[in-house]
Amino acid sequence: MRHSRGSARAVGRAAAAVVVAVLMSSCSSGDPAQAKERQRDYCTKLGSWQDAKHAVATSAAHADSSDAQNARHDIAESAGHAVVDASKRLAQEGLEQGGSHIFDDTVNAVGGDTGAESRAVSYCDSSGFETLVGSAG
Repeated sequence: MRHSRGSARAVGRAAAAVVVAVLMSSCSSGDPAQAKERQRDYCTKLGSWQDAKHAVATSAAHADSSDAQNARHDIAESAGHAVVDASKRLAQEGLEQGGSHIFDDTVNAVGGDTGAESRAVSYCDSSGFETLVGSAG
């Protein structure tokens, strides 16, 4: 009986070690350089999406040809997907700041929510990449 209790403890410790390993693998790598690179990538993509969104609005205001408007819209849509993917990586790696929900904010910003866009821009500002993004709106 004593032997089985020792085995049960060993199995319990092994299971706990597996749980800890799984949890740690889902967290940020802890590499500050990699974290900064992911943030820079996100902010670059956010700025590109903002530029593309602005080009679509400008194109519509200047009554550009429908082909030009469609091309700009396609570019903005592609840039929107890219920034959402980048925000997903930030969230998965635990690189959100101050209780932010960068993935949700980015999805909502791409959907037209200027408040969410403002929060996404603030994330870049606080990450030190304020020059890569414009103001929200």
